Amino acid sequence: MSDSIKHECGIAFIRLLKPQQYYIDKYGTSSYALNKMYLLMEKQHNRGQDGAGLAYIKFDTLPGEEYINRLRSTKTQPLQDIFTRVFNEFNTKTKSFPKQRLNAEWLKQNISSAGELFLGHLRYGTHGANSIGACHPFIRKNNWRSRNLVMAGNFNLTNVDELIDFLIEIGQHPIQKRDTVTVMEKIGHYVDSDVQRIYDKYKGSNHDRKAISSFIEKELDIEEILKLAAKDFDGGYLMAGLIGHGDAFVLRDPNGIRPGYYYMDEEVVVVASERPAIQTSFNLSSDKVKVIPPGHALIVKKDGKVSLKQCLPEREILSCSFERVYFSRGTDTEIYKERLALGYGLTEKVMKEINYDYENTVFSFIPNTAEVAFYGMMKGIEEHINTHKQTQIEADPDLSSDALNRLLSLRPRVEKIIVKDVKMRTFITEDTARDEMVSHVYDITYDSINRNLDTLVMLDDSIVRGTTLEKSILSILDRLGPKKIVVVSSAPQIRYPDCYGIDMSKIQDFIAFRALLALLKDTNQEHKIQEVYHKCKVALKEGKSKEKNYVQELYALFTDDEISAKVAEIVQPKNIVAEVKVIFQSIEGLNKSCPKNLGDWYFTGNYPTPGGNKVVNLAFVYFVEDRNERAY
Repeated sequence: MSDSIKHECGIAFIRLLKPQQYYIDKYGTSSYALNKMYLLMEKQHNRGQDGAGLAYIKFDTLPGEEYINRLRSTKTQPLQDIFTRVFNEFNTKTKSFPKQRLNAEWLKQNISSAGELFLGHLRYGTHGANSIGACHPFIRKNNWRSRNLVMAGNFNLTNVDELIDFLIEIGQHPIQKRDTVTVMEKIGHYVDSDVQRIYDKYKGSNHDRKAISSFIEKELDIEEILKLAAKDFDGGYLMAGLIGHGDAFVLRDPNGIRPGYYYMDEEVVVVASERPAIQTSFNLSSDKVKVIPPGHALIVKKDGKVSLKQCLPEREILSCSFERVYFSRGTDTEIYKERLALGYGLTEKVMKEINYDYENTVFSFIPNTAEVAFYGMMKGIEEHINTHKQTQIEADPDLSSDALNRLLSLRPRVEKIIVKDVKMRTFITEDTARDEMVSHVYDITYDSINRNLDTLVMLDDSIVRGTTLEKSILSILDRLGPKKIVVVSSAPQIRYPDCYGIDMSKIQDFIAFRALLALLKDTNQEHKIQEVYHKCKVALKEGKSKEKNYVQELYALFTDDEISAKVAEIVQPKNIVAEVKVIFQSIEGLNKSCPKNLGDWYFTGNYPTPGGNKVVNLAFVYFVEDRNERAY
């Protein structure tokens, strides 16, 4: 993607199922869990570079001993900062006792990270300041071990205000409106309630309070807690929680919007946001790593019992397709195939646009995430060319040797046209000068095409705002002197805001929406904006804004091709010589390429939860009222 956006977070979870000494004896290291956690998090660094956090819990500590520890960082390399601190503590404390490095009992008494339960988080800040206070995991503290709650997740909820109202109704006094804190407090409320239930069950018996505490820890009903707490969550999420005494859970939203994978054997239980992270960290084939089903929670009790429980009613599975197009690691076997298919499916559109002129067309892509889709597109182009060769030979079996050689040598012309340099920083504040400097993030390979003769086809994974095309890429491509530039997006037109984890909250930022506004003006239909605005305002006032996405009515006035043509017109710089065309993936092509991930609300406006409709209607209201605010 040429446009920069912030997006989803990632989690990593490990529960050791054997005593500490087991791992020391088998693997020859006292840092088995930490090493694995580092790998799990490092292999998901694409999911968060604004901050990182790590929490760990020790089991069965004595009163007065610390059993929950947490480290967080927002430094330039937050993950490295955290693990440097962890291992510095280990090296410092074992320096004087080298023989104790492999003694599990001594380590547990002296090293804070020598625990059994680990939760890591990688953060992309979707909004707000990038401060330590915004970094997961969060901790809800209590002197009762069973009432301590550590939480981290990859999620956004659309109904935080409603959840806060619930907390106020039960007598709490919330001071933050972060969805993570709100979720933690709501789950924490039901943890407290269940602790009280079990305490009341035993308080009239002959057991003392210490014994009752142990009963509470054994009988805490995590499944029921999550059913009660999460029943009114509206959003996409993969959230993990650790209870102070050792229970743990990972809960996935009922639509499967956000991804979650797990692996377990007799030694460990592992969860991550990305399947390849688990595969690489534990040297596993893809079939060994399972998907956490939507609406289910993976629950690990303190005694090591693992269960997969359905905590929320079944809903239509609408896992995010944009994640597959752009965000997730392309090393996942399914995602790799899907991106190949996305490129392959664009072949016919591209061939028509270049008028089947293979010889005078150069194909390339905008680095880096479009690369796999480009391979898929080129496979389709090669098939076209091979069919052309066969047709020509069958039509004229008596081709001369020169003509036959010329035909057989025909192949797609592929060049590395665009190079993305390291991220450039500028201290210039004036807009014009700043745009000029930022435009040089990309560079070109000079003399790579025939001037005034060749058509240049450039594949990108998606086009969100179109600003980088308009202010940088198209201008520098024009320096090469192409007759025509065809920009191809492996994703459909992004028309609607996301509210489930990717930072695309303002509808006016999208190039497709800008094209829509231009078309409304061109066709004297600008009054339709006020009509939809009125519908959104009434729906918001009456509490019915969750029922329908009214913005869809505006897009329905125009065809996809009309919007694509207007996008091409908008992004074309004033002084460019080459003709510019823009081709987008179709919705049908997207769903065919990603058949298990049909969450296409970015493109269609068909949100998987009612809160999505509310967000898009509110985003449109903010646009009309010229309010530069987030809709969630």
